[in-house]
Amino acid sequence: MNKKNYLAIFAKSFNWAGFFLPKKIYQDSSKLYTFCRVLDDIADKKTDLDTKIKKLDEMRNFINKFYNLDNTEIHSFNDNEKIVHDVITLTKNYNIKRVILEDLVDGVASDLKKRIHMNSVKELLVYSYRVAGTVGLMMSKILMVNDRRALKGAIDLGIAMQLTNIARDVIEDKKMNREYIRPDFENIQATLKLADMFYESSFSSIQKIPFRYKFSIIVARRIYRQIGRKILKKKNMENYEKSGKIYVNNFEKIYQTFISLFDLFLIYLKELEPHQRAKEHVIICQEVDLDERI
Repeated sequence: MNKKNYLAIFAKSFNWAGFFLPKKIYQDSSKLYTFCRVLDDIADKKTDLDTKIKKLDEMRNFINKFYNLDNTEIHSFNDNEKIVHDVITLTKNYNIKRVILEDLVDGVASDLKKRIHMNSVKELLVYSYRVAGTVGLMMSKILMVNDRRALKGAIDLGIAMQLTNIARDVIEDKKMNREYIRPDFENIQATLKLADMFYESSFSSIQKIPFRYKFSIIVARRIYRQIGRKILKKKNMENYEKSGKIYVNNFEKIYQTFISLFDLFLIYLKELEPHQRAKEHVIICQEVDLDERI
């Protein structure tokens, strides 16, 4: 049985923030991330399209299987069955709606094409909700969040992080015939500006996260946002291409963690604001009913 800690291996920024979570919550967060990572690997591995579609269909079948089976009927698993079983157990334990998990799988399915070319902000926002806003929403449930404003903020933080990923991975995505945004620095800047709007919208909603979980989310938000700021410092496409994959090193993580203490203090001085990204949520709702998910 595969017992790798995917969170520690592949998501060092999130794993760093996870250090500030209680052990049980960290373990459950790791199970959610492992499921997400396996889906990502299906889309990103260098194999033929038919094989990818077959593997994703297999994951859908596992989801259907474990939603419909009682745990007492299960005796043994292969690796992916165990990963899916773990995430289905999470959805039941934390009252996460099945449709949110299905949205995530649909987002990955949208990557299984010979060529991806997005032409509108709507496409970008819907995609970012499906592959990352869903994760923010599920993670918020693991953190015992039930306030609707806070759940909208969790979606916003997931979208912000995905937009940051898209801005960081333009060259890598282009090699895979994926063009979420046009591959020029002006569009990278515009994408990061949009991401910043979602980062800002997510901030005050952290008030509604239980105290013992707040700092971890503040740290994750600040470290991931720093990736975008480092990208903007490249100033042009030539420097961006030369830089390779941009990440936040351990020294920078320590600094951002320290600054996060001020954010924690600031949250208690800040009134809970009305949802700032309502316009963008309306755009997403043309394809996905967010109210049904929240």
